[in-house]
Amino acid sequence: MRRGTFVRWGVPIAAAAVIGAAIGAGPVIAAVSGDPALPERSAEQLLADAVAATSKSQGIAPMSGTVQQTASLGLPALPQTGGETSPLSLLSGSHEVKVWYGGDNKMRVAMPTQLNETNLVVNGDQAWYWDSATNTATKMTIKAGTEQQHATPMPQPTDVTPQQAAERALAGVGEHTTVRVINTAEVAGRPVYQLVLSPKAEGSLVQEVRIALDGETYVPLQVQVYAKGSAEPAFQVGFTQVTFTPPAAENFTFTPPAGAKVEEATLGEQGTGQHAEERADHATDVASQVKSVGEGWASVAVVPFSLSDLTAEAEKESGGADGKALLDNVLKSATPVSGTWGSGKLIKTKLVTALLTDDGRLLVGAVTPEEIIKAAGVK
Repeated sequence: MRRGTFVRWGVPIAAAAVIGAAIGAGPVIAAVSGDPALPERSAEQLLADAVAATSKSQGIAPMSGTVQQTASLGLPALPQTGGETSPLSLLSGSHEVKVWYGGDNKMRVAMPTQLNETNLVVNGDQAWYWDSATNTATKMTIKAGTEQQHATPMPQPTDVTPQQAAERALAGVGEHTTVRVINTAEVAGRPVYQLVLSPKAEGSLVQEVRIALDGETYVPLQVQVYAKGSAEPAFQVGFTQVTFTPPAAENFTFTPPAGAKVEEATLGEQGTGQHAEERADHATDVASQVKSVGEGWASVAVVPFSLSDLTAEAEKESGGADGKALLDNVLKSATPVSGTWGSGKLIKTKLVTALLTDDGRLLVGAVTPEEIIKAAGVK
């Protein structure tokens, strides 16, 4: 099983917890434009409404629909050898997933492609992950504590549902963010409130993040990330079709097809076997070495690195040589830079700047090159 892919999909945390984490938001500005489609509400009211609505169903309201994700980050041409469902493929172009939420910890996410399909089916503390490309079905027992916290507020290309992307963005709302409300938008044919998050930091590459909440249920239906100077979102994930009725029970059951290879795993405090333990140990080791420079949207993560380790990690995460090919393409586009801190290679996309220093550091942030270079001088 491609456990890395499953971990990247993740199990979305209940929307009540997601939005509740953002109730301590900083200054807000109530704003409307055009003829209001929905009654005016402040950001604080919307957050409170969302928590109240989602807590009634112990999570995201029962619903189903089609989600489209689009990324245009300005990366070099990406190799295609990893297939349409590889993590690298999610960094560019458009991709579609089908989702079902049944309440009571019932969820299904399917990513169909022309050649194969992956399915994640969660029902309480049991889950199945099906990968038709390898003809493998993995039965998982989910233990408490499997949800992962995100260190940065900007949604990532591997956030494949609006709920996941909204969780990440809302968790970062605070004193470094200005929030305003638009009540004239529409997503998937439904009126929505848009929470518009604007970084206060001038050094951020992010112009704003727009989170669309359904006007009736307050469930996140779309997240858009705009880079400074761009009229179109550099990253977007949202429903193109949605229905707020309980999905049929059979959507949350799974029977391995005849001839499929069946595996078992446990997700949670005890890990998922040797590979998961190795990944957890590696993640813990890396986390202990990570340093953050700056605050909020202008923060820069600094981690030790070597080019050989970075290449090996890229290959492992992509499941093949396409990771190395992408890394090679990216490095070819890098610009040599130097300063009192030393020298290195600078890589810039619409939303992210990275600096690989010759003294063995990797600096990454949704900030301008000037901010990255300034952070490089902090040791």
